[in-house]
Amino acid sequence: MSLLVVGLSHRSAPVSLLERATLNADAQFKLLQDTVAAEPAAEAAVLATCNRIELYADVDKFHAGVAELSTLLAQHSGVGLDELTPYLYVHYEDRAVHHLFSVACGLDSMVVGEGQILGQIKDSLAKAQELHSAGRLLNELFQQALRVGKRAHSETGIDRAGQSLVTFGLQQLSSGTAVEAWAKGKRALVIGAGSMSSLAAATLARAGVAEIVVANRTSDRAERLAQIITESPETDVSARAVPMDSVPFELTRADVAVSCTGATGLVLTADAVAGAVEGRVSPDATVGRTAVADVVREELPPTSVGSEDGCPLDLSAVQGASGFSVMGEAAVAGMDAATLEQHAAWVGGSAVDRREAARSTPEAELITELATMAATVGRIPERRRPEPVAHIPRPAPVLSLLDLAMPRDVDAAVHRLAGVRLVDIESLAEASADAPMAADVDAVRRIVSDEVAAFGAAQRAAHITPTVVALRAMAAEVVAGEIARLDGRLPGLDDKHRAEITQTVRRVVDKLLHAPTVRVKQLAAEPGGAGYADALRTLFDLDQETVASVSRAVEDSEISKNRGPA
Repeated sequence: MSLLVVGLSHRSAPVSLLERATLNADAQFKLLQDTVAAEPAAEAAVLATCNRIELYADVDKFHAGVAELSTLLAQHSGVGLDELTPYLYVHYEDRAVHHLFSVACGLDSMVVGEGQILGQIKDSLAKAQELHSAGRLLNELFQQALRVGKRAHSETGIDRAGQSLVTFGLQQLSSGTAVEAWAKGKRALVIGAGSMSSLAAATLARAGVAEIVVANRTSDRAERLAQIITESPETDVSARAVPMDSVPFELTRADVAVSCTGATGLVLTADAVAGAVEGRVSPDATVGRTAVADVVREELPPTSVGSEDGCPLDLSAVQGASGFSVMGEAAVAGMDAATLEQHAAWVGGSAVDRREAARSTPEAELITELATMAATVGRIPERRRPEPVAHIPRPAPVLSLLDLAMPRDVDAAVHRLAGVRLVDIESLAEASADAPMAADVDAVRRIVSDEVAAFGAAQRAAHITPTVVALRAMAAEVVAGEIARLDGRLPGLDDKHRAEITQTVRRVVDKLLHAPTVRVKQLAAEPGGAGYADALRTLFDLDQETVASVSRAVEDSEISKNRGPA
């Protein structure tokens, strides 16, 4: 097994780069075709979701495989290789298996524990099978990943550790309020009718929205989704389908909108959203500026020492007006050279007692230097404290937007609009970084480790199976040849005795081969056991083509079996 995965995800790359590197369906098929046509790769599969792009391949050379797969990802994503390379990760053999199993369990998802990834892995396998780019290794790998993911969800509480992106996004929009309480009675607009949009519509229906409007470029799919929602026995929500050109109008009526389309450009511009909320937000609400009188500023804490007798500076004026300290450079910022010289003389004068002299002498030197600088440049530049940041009040949102598309459907400038709350993939990534991890995650990690070890052992054992089959086939030919020779030497041998002799010879051969073949399978299943197949072929002088033909027959049988439902 020489499994290699090269990819990038929300963990390795900024969302802006993932957005540019998104692969549509046609690009994924072309990437698969070019990968299997490349010299190092024999099999290939692409796992492309809203927050990851990964290319899996069975390669015969590691370094050549990494270079080829990286180049192909760059070519088909449209992002230059130099720009893409710093964000790519590479996993090989057991580490690649561990990565996919972790992904299938939701451990590598933006929202830990979400189960939607299982459907995406299944779709990836189906695409590879349709194009015949998945051979024995990738068929078994992806099928086993689906089983491991299902096991993790059924045997642990990983579902409690996270949820789908839709649910997590709605939780971000509700800002701490229960989604059901927040959504109750709201009018929802769902843009798109794919798997993510369908999940969003179902989630909103269960949350208790009053109405769901579905907009899609293909009217049949929108009508079908609206019909499913309306006829669902689990909810009592009315739903209707509208064409895409009705979105601007429907947006003026909506309280919440979820968008997830396959569009390559923006579906909702900032101007369109601003027009949708116009009249629903107070005209006095602005973003980025507000009346100074309305901004509550904290008073600056006192930073200066008390007044000093004999100081030529007006300390009360300096301290009260600017908050400067009379000690150090801050005390003299903005003062002219003559005043600085007077202050220096006072600091170092005989009126200061010994304790003050010990404390002030360094400052006298500093002020003398500052006076020199002031004489040269005219004055010492002021170093004021930064102004406190004003807390700009924003009106409560009248329109909540959830953008789950990659590339994004909603203009990021919408974040700055008053009365609008936008949650997109980028903000979800930031929010999920601090999400608490459930204790069940540790249990899932143990499942993944056990399954990786079992899968590796099975693959190594399977690697030697064609050699064992070829050995037994050779032994059967030897037995058949010896029986034929016996027939020539004893032509009068009756059928009963001939059958008994044949059976005896076969038993002897089987007993001689039994222990070595069982033991070699056990040894081959252990780490580093791949060399036992080569040793067996060498010791028994097995024909390489015979072994290869057996291997192809086994692979075809396994692929045919794995094409069934997961």
